[in-house]
Parts: sequence; structure tokens; C-alpha cells
Amino acid sequence: MYAVEVRDHIMIAHSFKGELFGPAQRLHGATFVVDVAFFRETLTVDEVVVDIGRAHDALKATLAPLNYQNLDEIEQFKGRQTTTEFLSRHIFDAMAAAARSGALGPGGEGISRIRVTLHESHVARAWFEGAV
Repeated sequence: MYAVEVRDHIMIAHSFKGELFGPAQRLHGATFVVDVAFFRETLTVDEVVVDIGRAHDALKATLAPLNYQNLDEIEQFKGRQTTTEFLSRHIFDAMAAAARSGALGPGGEGISRIRVTLHESHVARAWFEGAV
């Protein structure tokens, strides 16, 4: 299995509901390093997994509406806990849609899996991985 990974970051604010979250129930900020790995069984005719430039552009476009935002105020997240795991799936869905739509360029349709990892610190991370 071949893989290529691109990286970016976002800075957000949010809060959680429920005793499980302790002090994170209050509004707080987070900076996430976001890695997106694209997997495929064989290389494209150009001997790559994916066009790295287009993959990075798709990631930047996915993250832009979240960057420097209070996620508690984003309509599509109302009533949801915007945990690291939840955000990993949200970003995965957008990146998988980009792969299916052709936004990743020629050969993007051959991507079989995507893994989105959000690093919330040097000691904690979460990811979502699935088939495209």
C-alpha cells in the first residue's frame, strides 16, 4: 500500500457539555495539527499516490471555515460535541468528497483509503480512517 500525507493546522475555540469533560466545559482554545494520509494499492501513471499540491489545497479549503472560529457558533455543529474524534470524521468526509469529485486531480479516483489525524498536543492525537 502506497501513501502520501499532507499537513496543515487550525486554531479554534469550543466548549463541551458534560461532566466527562471537566474544565473543558468552559470555552477554551485549541490548535490542531492536521495530517491527511491518502492510500492506494498502485501508483498513478505519473508514479504518484496523489497530486500533493491539490491534496494540500483541498485540505486548506476544508479547514478554512473552521480556522479562528468558535465551533460552538457554527450552525452545522449545533448540539454536537466538537471533540478531536468528531472533527477528524468531519475533515475525513470533506477530503473523501474531494477525492470522489476529482478535486485531487488525475488519479485521485484511485485513492482507496484516507486517514485524518488531529494532533491536539505532543502527547495526544485522534484519527478517523476509512474507505473512500
